[in-house]
Amino acid sequence: MIRLRRSGERGHFDHGWLDTRHTFSFADYFDNAQMGFRSLRVMNEDRVRPGEGFGTHGHRDMEILTYVLSGSLAHKDSLGNGDVLKRDRLQHMRAGTGIRHSEFNGSDTEPVHFYQIWIVPAQAGAAPAYGDKTFDPKAAGGKWQLLASPGGRDGSFDIAQDVLWYRTFLKAGETVSHPLAQGRHGWIQVASGSLVLNGKESLQEGDGASISDEKEIVLKAEKDSEVLLFDLG
Repeated sequence: MIRLRRSGERGHFDHGWLDTRHTFSFADYFDNAQMGFRSLRVMNEDRVRPGEGFGTHGHRDMEILTYVLSGSLAHKDSLGNGDVLKRDRLQHMRAGTGIRHSEFNGSDTEPVHFYQIWIVPAQAGAAPAYGDKTFDPKAAGGKWQLLASPGGRDGSFDIAQDVLWYRTFLKAGETVSHPLAQGRHGWIQVASGSLVLNGKESLQEGDGASISDEKEIVLKAEKDSEVLLFDLG
């Protein structure tokens, strides 16, 4: 079973400094039918103007993943961490018992475009933690590159939930597949491009889709595409 979440159906707010789209209910956007999928709770696509950003604020008990598409994002937190995230440099923050941080556009001239993703952890009350690392984009060309997993397999982030997070870059005409074990579920988020899912559903930039009771996920790119995949327990 495939259920589509079209880009234009997402919650949308333009605050001037921030243009944000919410796949699931978040902040001032509420839809009782869109409260997340499995442990995937937040899928926000944000564009922040130069010199602007989110002031210091707190989080608890979420696994927070940040994926920059273009521009730079400056991060500081209450654990003493600070970094500037750019293309292919990803971030994982375990909010746990509590963490405070700020996120600002790292440029005074260029906007920053990124996804912020929240996953509900398997257990609450963990110690807060932070990590960022650069992933080689060549390893995602035409195949799935693992970005997060329980235990941090193959150099991925160690995430405290039964979730495997991947990305792929597909050239027009390329196909990639991913098996779904019995009882597991998938979420596809199209970061850019357009593709066909399982031979029947056309997805465009910003579209998402949940996949359940399918043996595999098959994507065929209609044009050059960047795709995020979550394999969820």
